Amino acid sequence: MKYVVAIIAVMLGTSPVLAEKWDLSTMTCQQFINSDKSTIGVILSWLDAYYKDEDAPPVIDTEKFVSNAEKLGTYCAANPQIGLITASDTLFGE
Repeated sequence: MKYVVAIIAVMLGTSPVLAEKWDLSTMTCQQFINSDKSTIGVILSWLDAYYKDEDAPPVIDTEKFVSNAEKLGTYCAANPQIGLITASDTLFGE
């Protein structure tokens, strides 16, 4: 549950992200949930856009965003060794 709260806290404010590269194809759930708030926020935003339909309007549904963040946080907390993209695919379909 603390991971869910941490992910939601991302919605309340983030600081600027330093120039880094993240290979989401190799990132595990454990690495994701252990990331700092700003990194989690950037990754969640990227995942939100990635799993939208190609023709979807450029709208951010904050309720759905937070709900999906909670789902991913809960799933990753229970499955820390699974790859982040595998977890995301499982939850949000591809």
